[in-house]
Amino acid sequence: MFASELFQHDRGEATVFIPVAGLVRSIGRVTPLTVPAAELAIIRHHGSLSDADLSYARLGSYATTHEISIDGPLREYYLRGAEDTPDEAEWRTEIGWPIFRADRSA
Repeated sequence: MFASELFQHDRGEATVFIPVAGLVRSIGRVTPLTVPAAELAIIRHHGSLSDADLSYARLGSYATTHEISIDGPLREYYLRGAEDTPDEAEWRTEIGWPIFRADRSA
């Protein structure tokens, strides 16, 4: 999860996590965290992360053009990566942009 300041100002907060089931014991800077639910616009990036900025640009453009973008951390979920295959063409990353939902009834 990446604070927007990280992209806008090259400095900001990032939370890196590995999903686990069960209890997590704090060790050093590792602490348990429940990732909060969020409404996200999603794009799936195929291939190396070296050009993931293009997917971010498409997703951000969509969210701002449709005026659904809200403040909140951007998210990356690595569905298939270097641990799964050395072939970068096979890597899959899900990128999430926080949005509000106008279709919810109150």
